[in-house]
Amino acid sequence: MSSVTRADLGRRRAAVAAAFAGQGFVFILLTTKLPRLQERFDLSPGDFSLLTLALVLCAGVGSLLGERIAPRRGSALALRLGFALVVLSVPAMAAAPSVALLAVGMSTYGIALGLADAGTNMQGVGLEHSYGRTIMPTFHAAWTCGGVAATVLALLTKNWSFEAVAVAGVLVPLALVAAPYVRGAGPVTPIGDDGSKVPWRRILPVGIAMVLFYMVDTAATTWGPSYLHHVFGSGAALVAVATLPYLVASLVGRASGDRLAEHFGAANLVRSAAFVGAAGLGVVVFAPHPLIAVLGFTVAGLGLSAVAPLAFSAAAKIAREQTLSEPEAVRAKVDAIIARFNQFNYLGGILGAVMTGAVGNDSLRYGFAIPMVLVLFLAPLARSFR
Repeated sequence: MSSVTRADLGRRRAAVAAAFAGQGFVFILLTTKLPRLQERFDLSPGDFSLLTLALVLCAGVGSLLGERIAPRRGSALALRLGFALVVLSVPAMAAAPSVALLAVGMSTYGIALGLADAGTNMQGVGLEHSYGRTIMPTFHAAWTCGGVAATVLALLTKNWSFEAVAVAGVLVPLALVAAPYVRGAGPVTPIGDDGSKVPWRRILPVGIAMVLFYMVDTAATTWGPSYLHHVFGSGAALVAVATLPYLVASLVGRASGDRLAEHFGAANLVRSAAFVGAAGLGVVVFAPHPLIAVLGFTVAGLGLSAVAPLAFSAAAKIAREQTLSEPEAVRAKVDAIIARFNQFNYLGGILGAVMTGAVGNDSLRYGFAIPMVLVLFLAPLARSFR
């Protein structure tokens, strides 16, 4: 690798990491402030849950849209389009005069979320292939870093309205849209029929592993504060920072994920994640004190954090192994597969939010017991990460 090429890859890596960080910042900031909109429109929990579900379903649509755009125009365009829609949709949500227009704004943001999720991961696996070694965990660490920054900002502005916070939220994607933060990789060859088949049988176990991770991740971030409040009667101060240790632990785990995967192998890392994650959730379920529960969330976040980025890496590698084309067509097919693979993210999120709340209707201890058991299935699925 020449020094020029190495420098170019370094700039691209920093740019893609900035895109991941921006995506994490906006998503977590809006997630923490959405209840403000629920209060403004006096929405019942059921009605607000329907709006949130519509957002997640539209994110799936956005990811599928990225699947159509990237193979023909490049993943950079899909990513820029996603951030551009964020810039439009967030102020629309803030200024919505009615529930109907709020629903339109949230649905548009969902499409933007799906495009940006798919675009960042397509850019990440493509650059990882250029490096020839595992780097996806550090990209997801950048996402978590953005999320931590958003959590801190949300705490500092806890009395601010959604409208005021929305201004800060759109500044990041606006800068990313305007800046040349990602590069296309030259002309894109449409997929067409190259004689190769998408190896979904081999990719599916990796997708199930990602569902299990996002099931736990969504349960922890969505229901963690409620768990401390309803089970232990914790005060507002502790509830407000309930998920921050989980995010920080995830950041540490992902930041070291590249080196750990190279040293121990991705399969061994995922296998150990199953047991560490289950142990952390076990501490949550049986915790006698709220601080012990926070410790359990922290352990789970540290243990499971690398599963999602390693899943994207594994899916991309499996796709390349069985794609019989010129390099540009290979990249086009891998982009399309990664955009489709991204759907497992939203399936896990829906399961984590709905299942944990439904099972934990009487006590969230029962709600967290389900992911505590299911996450152990990561152990037999780990062989698919080799």
